[in-house]
Amino acid sequence: MIEVALERLGITDETGDQHRNEKFRIADVGTGSGCIAISLARELPCAEIIATDISAAALDVARRNGARHGFSDRIEFVGCSLLDELFHQSLRFDLIVSNPPYVGRWEASTLAREVRVHEPEAALYGGETGTEIYAPLLKQSAALLKPGGLVVLELGHTSAAHVSKLLASSEWTGVLITNDLAGTPRVASAVRKVS
Repeated sequence: MIEVALERLGITDETGDQHRNEKFRIADVGTGSGCIAISLARELPCAEIIATDISAAALDVARRNGARHGFSDRIEFVGCSLLDELFHQSLRFDLIVSNPPYVGRWEASTLAREVRVHEPEAALYGGETGTEIYAPLLKQSAALLKPGGLVVLELGHTSAAHVSKLLASSEWTGVLITNDLAGTPRVASAVRKVS
């Protein structure tokens, strides 16, 4: 996800150093441990980052991780479902990233025991099929991204076709599905259309 986001922001091309210091405003939805927000803070030293999570326990872990890596002053941690609390602010984002829960409840019995027993359900299950969270997340992203802003989402192993259909709407352009090293569709990215 980080590689796709940086590449699509122009950070990894020949003008990357110039773009690296831009004042990007970023939202990391469902931050969990904060690893995505922290990685982006490290790569983009002038970025302002808001990391959301519905779990207070996850936010506590993310805050501690942010502090341990020296990014407490650049990452704001907000407790809410998806991007709900950000609608009350007059913020528009250049980049929205998310590694949402994408395991279907129907798959629960197929998961490794250590995953089923130790991972919080809210971090695992994205509904009965595992794809239900993407539609509201993309709707909120379309509303909060600046025109030309970028959304980057991690995909579950059965969600690429579903997310591709959602991104085929009139709000998005430049849709890309990126495979992981095993050839599995793993990351969806798209640009908010300029009206």
